[in-house]
Amino acid sequence: MALINLHLLLLLVLLQFGLQREVSGIGINYGTIGNNLPSPKRVAQLLQSTLIDKVKIYDSNPEILEAFSNTGIDLIVAVENSHVANISANPSAADQWFATRVMPFIPATSIVAIAVGNEYLTSDDDKLDHNALVQAMQNLHSALLSRGLNRKIKITTPHSMAVLASSFPPSASTFATMLLPTMTAIVGFLADTGAPFMVNAYPYFAYRDNPTTVSLEYALLGNATAVHDTKGIMYTNMLDAQIDAVRSAIGSLGFGNRSIKITVSESGWPSKGDAGDIAATPDNARTYNSRLIERAQSNKGTPMKPKEIIEIFVFALFNENKKQGGTSEKNFGIFNGDGSKVYNIDLSCQFCSNNADNKLGFGEKGSSVARGPSVWCVAKPHADDKVVQSVIDFCCGPGGVDCREIDENGDCFAPDKLHAHASYAMNAYYQMHGRNYWNCDFKGSGLVTFSDPSYGKCQYAHQ
Repeated sequence: MALINLHLLLLLVLLQFGLQREVSGIGINYGTIGNNLPSPKRVAQLLQSTLIDKVKIYDSNPEILEAFSNTGIDLIVAVENSHVANISANPSAADQWFATRVMPFIPATSIVAIAVGNEYLTSDDDKLDHNALVQAMQNLHSALLSRGLNRKIKITTPHSMAVLASSFPPSASTFATMLLPTMTAIVGFLADTGAPFMVNAYPYFAYRDNPTTVSLEYALLGNATAVHDTKGIMYTNMLDAQIDAVRSAIGSLGFGNRSIKITVSESGWPSKGDAGDIAATPDNARTYNSRLIERAQSNKGTPMKPKEIIEIFVFALFNENKKQGGTSEKNFGIFNGDGSKVYNIDLSCQFCSNNADNKLGFGEKGSSVARGPSVWCVAKPHADDKVVQSVIDFCCGPGGVDCREIDENGDCFAPDKLHAHASYAMNAYYQMHGRNYWNCDFKGSGLVTFSDPSYGKCQYAHQ
């Protein structure tokens, strides 16, 4: 009876753990346009002791991709606007970009999406070809399909609210007329591939530019006097209205009956602005981002679709002192470059650190723990080829691993890469021998990850 009760207790703990992770994770944007920022490795260590479990970056910086290996944090990488044309030129160019910029870090780093461009369609650069964006997305998706990674990694592109002809009333919103052919192609692609529609939504800009007509509390996600849509829908904050405006625009293209999730890929509030910018203050930034984090954790939808969860990425992790533009553009960060908080905001995570009261500074130590009950062993992205080959020989020989899945006719043969085959063999050995850390050392070439490295038909064993 005591043993049964112990098993029930452990089950309840795991259930509580899983539910907590489901509702507590949020995303954040990690920009690097600054000369005073900490190393990517230090950033990854910091975030492991917070409730942030998704990070979006603006390129495919290999130092960042390696730093986030074995962290349990999902990563969204990006193709810069200036590289979209090259990737759109032909499928082989996209395949080469993926093979060199992303593939070396899989599966150690949990890459879940590729953002092709950023606000590409509303950029001030007249040289950017709208058709190239759609073609680049299709070419990268083909690269994923050929590797069986299309279910794990999604292809999308973040838009500004300027893709809309108007955002109010939300129920009547449509895309700008000149963008209709491109938006129709993009939305069709997202519907076909199960990828989210990403939008960068900033109530701050609406209030800053119209302080006499927009309520500050409404922009700050507060429960101000409700704003009514022409169809009688009631909005108590501007962000929900912006999301539903995008939803209506998607529906106006004829995709209303198809499931297309909306992700807020950027939203935030600056703590400092130029003279006369009464909106950009530390108090307003703290209020907005605190409420935004609560909004992300709530698993609530919007007035149009109350049950549809909206994924949100806060903008931004750091103040970036070398960004172009006014003062506010440089001061959207929650943290300063030295790791101190710009203002007090709670990012603590009950299950992310042994110290629940960790105050989150780069100078303070937090002991991160597993973000989930399942763990895997994979090859380090840049482990020496000779060492990796010797590991395969050992695991598939004296180590007793059944390596038929990485033989030519096996489900894990593709990609035919040394490190990919080694990851499969290492993990099988690790799972067989009790998941002790020393069983994933392999002369320093292995590491433990909390992200499932399985892809396509290739399934990695776990307990």
